[in-house]
Amino acid sequence: MSHPEVHGVVVLARNGDRTECPQHPITYQAGSTASTPLGEVQAYQLGTFLRSTYISPSSSSHIQGISSDLVDLKEVHVRVKVGTEGASVFDSATAVLQGLFPPTEKNRMTLANETTVVAPLGGYQYVPIETVEPVNDRSLESWTNCPAFQKHVEQVLKSDKAREVEKNAQPFFNTLRDFVFGRPTTIENMLYDHVSSELVHNKTFAHRFPPTFIEQARGLANFRENAIFSDERMGGIGNIASRTVLSSILKALQRIAFNDDPLKFMLIETTYQPFISFFHQTGAVKKHPELQAIPDFGSAIAIELRRAPPPDAREFLRFKWRNGTSGNFETVNVFNHHEDIPLTEFIYRLENSVVDSNREWAQACQASSASSWMGLESSDVAANRFMDAVFGMTALFFLMLFAWFGSHAVKSYRRRNYVRLQGDEVSYPNRTSIDLRLTIFQMIHANPQVVSCGTQNEKA
Repeated sequence: MSHPEVHGVVVLARNGDRTECPQHPITYQAGSTASTPLGEVQAYQLGTFLRSTYISPSSSSHIQGISSDLVDLKEVHVRVKVGTEGASVFDSATAVLQGLFPPTEKNRMTLANETTVVAPLGGYQYVPIETVEPVNDRSLESWTNCPAFQKHVEQVLKSDKAREVEKNAQPFFNTLRDFVFGRPTTIENMLYDHVSSELVHNKTFAHRFPPTFIEQARGLANFRENAIFSDERMGGIGNIASRTVLSSILKALQRIAFNDDPLKFMLIETTYQPFISFFHQTGAVKKHPELQAIPDFGSAIAIELRRAPPPDAREFLRFKWRNGTSGNFETVNVFNHHEDIPLTEFIYRLENSVVDSNREWAQACQASSASSWMGLESSDVAANRFMDAVFGMTALFFLMLFAWFGSHAVKSYRRRNYVRLQGDEVSYPNRTSIDLRLTIFQMIHANPQVVSCGTQNEKA
């Protein structure tokens, strides 16, 4: 069926080249990393490609009604993951937007005094970016601080298949030791990220590294990451990366489909993990097994919302894929479809596996929501420590308050028990105090067993 008109697009994009990103082999916690000029160029190239495909009026895939010169901020929404690799992902999103909406002298205004002002840098267009921090929103980074996912990773690495692959790769690991500078050469470690980064940025390393080694390292990395970020069940923990990002995608598609909503283009800038899970969760790998791999820097999935010609008023989805920054989009079919899939069917197939909130994420991860969202300890010990601290501070506050009231009460009592006379001030106990002392004196003499001042009466 032909659906020529594009009414909106959601793009899932991978960041551009960055410095080496060391990751823990189980928790996937990553060290600091930074974007490179190469990465920014790759992201900019992706932006210009998306502009020529969806923004340019001359394109056959031009989004109907979208502003092509000056960006209309109501039509565009950008979400960016700023967890692991945060700096490089944010810089990549900025570069993509520079390509999508380049500077134009039309970005100007005339003031009341008839002075014309053009935006800086020849009319640079500033597009707001919504940053998504995993400490309060797990939608774009759901695999870290996730106990169930960590257990899944351990099971994958201990599986018979992983052990077999590692055993067969031992000759390669033995020869690779000279190029990884003391890093353990096992399937658990992220060796590909190190050697690929060195190959691009280190001239001496590039001259020494054997030509076939990068392909072997990438093959092992593809096996590992594909096994970890996938699951036999659509709603399995291995697909957690796409199960959460699909929440943003589905909401954007429904907004685009709603005629009264101005949204037409959404960009989600992230890292490689959701791509692998997305292709597995939607069944795209069944027809396209080559998708079971780490996408290159600057890769993108474009989900086009197209409408059927009258009298059919339904919306359909077409999935486009480009690996890296060269070539054109290729159409990818999902859920065994041979053509565009109706939006309603796509939502129906996914709705029971998509994670829509932090609460649902915590349930899927079998995690304590309060501790895991904030990146703290997820054990009961951490929770108990927190509660102990809260109760301790509360008790201390009430103790100080009680002491303050007590001191004022004692002072007031003492003032009431003093008799002020003319002349020099002399303190005397009042009648109540005298009666109390007489009563105590009588009790002691009537019962010599009474303890006084912490010692027992000698007559006892």
